[in-house]
Amino acid sequence: MSGHSKWNNIKNKKAKGDAERSKIFTKIGREIAVAVKAGGADPASNSKLYDVIQKAKANNMPNDNIQRSIKKASGELSAVDYAEITYEGYGIGGSAVIVECLTDNKNRTAGDVRHAFDKNGGNLGGTNCVSYMFDRKGIVIAENTIDLDDDSAFELAIESGADDVSIEDGMVEMTCDISVLGAVRDAVVAKGLNLVSAEMEWIPQNMVTLDGENLVRFQKMIDALEDNDDVQEVFHNVVLPEEDDEE
Repeated sequence: MSGHSKWNNIKNKKAKGDAERSKIFTKIGREIAVAVKAGGADPASNSKLYDVIQKAKANNMPNDNIQRSIKKASGELSAVDYAEITYEGYGIGGSAVIVECLTDNKNRTAGDVRHAFDKNGGNLGGTNCVSYMFDRKGIVIAENTIDLDDDSAFELAIESGADDVSIEDGMVEMTCDISVLGAVRDAVVAKGLNLVSAEMEWIPQNMVTLDGENLVRFQKMIDALEDNDDVQEVFHNVVLPEEDDEE
């Protein structure tokens, strides 16, 4: 994704074919495993697991898959330990990219990520080489099941501690400091909205535009990264053509 609407990214993922959905389910399954390992198998007491389950449902992941992932992580079935790793680097044209991964083989993942950068005119960098160009924010998305208008949504945002709110395609999207992500999520649910996702994101402070072959190569790099099972999320500061169409 980029700094554009998180809801648009969810819609795009839901529209993918069966093969792409399978990859998405694999990635979400890893998130479930990490959440269970960190806080237990009960979503009522493990807010991170609760959030990942909502994400799974928003992506039409079958309940059987969700429960199987929870059982694996809780020891009822064979489980794999995943490490969380974040890579930073420069794409072609000086663009900035952050890649969040969950992997059971750090050497494999590092090699694959580096290859995606190198093959497409990018350069993998060190920690904090580009993250200073982004803000770490919480993003809460919910279905507008009670038909909030702009004023009511703004009031809910203020009351819950969110920084910004927008209503689009029957969805409410709130941006907040990561320290109040849980509070904003809980306020949205308490209001009667149907939670879709509550996650931390890297939001670019400024966007850049690439043209011609540079844009083509950058898109190829993003596609290669997102196609990797070890890669959970890709954040960048490039305006992509489909994002122009969605505005």
